Amino acid sequence: MRKHLYFVCPTDNLENIIDGESKQENYYCTSLGNSIALDTDTLGQLGLLLESKNIEKMSFILASDNRIVSDALEKQNFLEVEGLRSFYSQILRQKNHAEVSWQTYDYRFLLLSYHLNNKIRELRKGLRNLTHLPLTIDGWIYDRRERRFSEIYFDSVCMESFALN
Repeated sequence: MRKHLYFVCPTDNLENIIDGESKQENYYCTSLGNSIALDTDTLGQLGLLLESKNIEKMSFILASDNRIVSDALEKQNFLEVEGLRSFYSQILRQKNHAEVSWQTYDYRFLLLSYHLNNKIRELRKGLRNLTHLPLTIDGWIYDRRERRFSEIYFDSVCMESFALN
């Protein structure tokens, strides 16, 4: 049986939806807005979990209407929650970048893709020397209205900056 580790936000309540759609053994790691700090201790614990459970796949998932991302873009009521200040700053910086570089009215999917791609990149780098298992890491966004998961934009779409000559 395949084993899968999901990184989810507790405000999205996606665990039952994921369990209902998958026929595998699922594990969950939760953090607000998927803002998990992938420091040495956390990466060490993740490495141990991956090895002990033989987890082959990891996915970062956020709902398109994630409350923490919405708060970062609007009222910032949770700004003082530990660990969210830099997350909010990152989301606002990418929103400004997206407004300049994209001709679209809805930046949310782009912003969520950008954020999850950063987390994927950070996790890959951190786990590079901690596990020898062949791992697949991807990202998904859940749309409640359509009741479906969509794969995030490719990392190359969510570039930090660009230049035109």
